[in-house]
Amino acid sequence: MSTPKIFESEYRCCLIVWENEPLKSAKLAELCKEQLGWCRTTTYTVLKRLSDRGVLKNENTIVTSLISKEQAQISEMDELIEKKFEGNLPAFMAAFVNGRKLKKDEADALRAMIDNAKE
Repeated sequence: MSTPKIFESEYRCCLIVWENEPLKSAKLAELCKEQLGWCRTTTYTVLKRLSDRGVLKNENTIVTSLISKEQAQISEMDELIEKKFEGNLPAFMAAFVNGRKLKKDEADALRAMIDNAKE
């Protein structure tokens, strides 16, 4: 099953849910007002869209996530690599590190991830 698309403003709402779940929908509306400047109706509209797409669940006014933050991030990265780098992971990595100076521990961590991902 593929992860549903989450648009930028929806993602900011999801961040609040992931940080605070489970939470009442009224509390979500309050947090979205404080952190995003949204009115209550905007929060409920976004919540409905995300629920309809299977990202969040709003059952008996309790909001929980159906996909994790990590799943959403991986899906977004896969889409970025496919769209902008024609699915070429080395080209993405080259663009990612281009002009950056990596600290030794960062380079070691990336090297370890690559080694662990080998077939």
